[in-house]
Amino acid sequence: MRILAALLLSLAGSAAPCLAIANTPRAEPQRPVARIVSPVWANETSRDGAGEAASVMKLLAVRAGQTVADIGAGSGYYTVRVSPVVGPHGKVIAQDIVPSYLRDLKRRVHRAGMTNVRFVLGTAGDPKLLPASIDTALMIHMYHEIAQPYALLGRVRTSLKPGGQLAIVDLDRPSEAHGMPKATLVCEVRSVGYDLVSITDLTPGYLAVFRPGVATDGAAVKACRE
Repeated sequence: MRILAALLLSLAGSAAPCLAIANTPRAEPQRPVARIVSPVWANETSRDGAGEAASVMKLLAVRAGQTVADIGAGSGYYTVRVSPVVGPHGKVIAQDIVPSYLRDLKRRVHRAGMTNVRFVLGTAGDPKLLPASIDTALMIHMYHEIAQPYALLGRVRTSLKPGGQLAIVDLDRPSEAHGMPKATLVCEVRSVGYDLVSITDLTPGYLAVFRPGVATDGAAVKACRE
């Protein structure tokens, strides 16, 4: 907790955010990248029993009319739970890099009669989101699987609206074990020009929230070590 407090204090005097980032970061992760093995992280009934999605949305103040990007949406656990919260005047962008995951999710959303969900096929380093279009970008139990995290973070940063936020949920364990140590995550995300807002423990895992801070030169980004 002392480390987190020091991180937050160091950000207190940050300059006003500047959303632009010069050059896409080309740094490669200096840690293992977990393999994508499934569109499902865990049983949805057990996740609902733990109140996961409801707690995360409450902490992030997700509300009607907002646009939320579910990056690495997989089977759509968050997509279908965020959709009714943002309502008919809001939007959910279900994004993934695996075409079959998006095809299956489209069918799920269609069966549920949800009309405020859009689908985007991205790449490992580019989510293909429109600039300044997202209120909250979610990365749920998938950050450890991103092959080009610095490039992806840089491009997500430009997709956020003024005041927008990036929210990452993961387990506090090594990346090769399908988790992400908190200190490594904070180092990587901050290196691309985000400010840490908060880290909240969940059951299981944690929620880390970031907002764009002073822009960095992507060419100067150095990889962190786990």
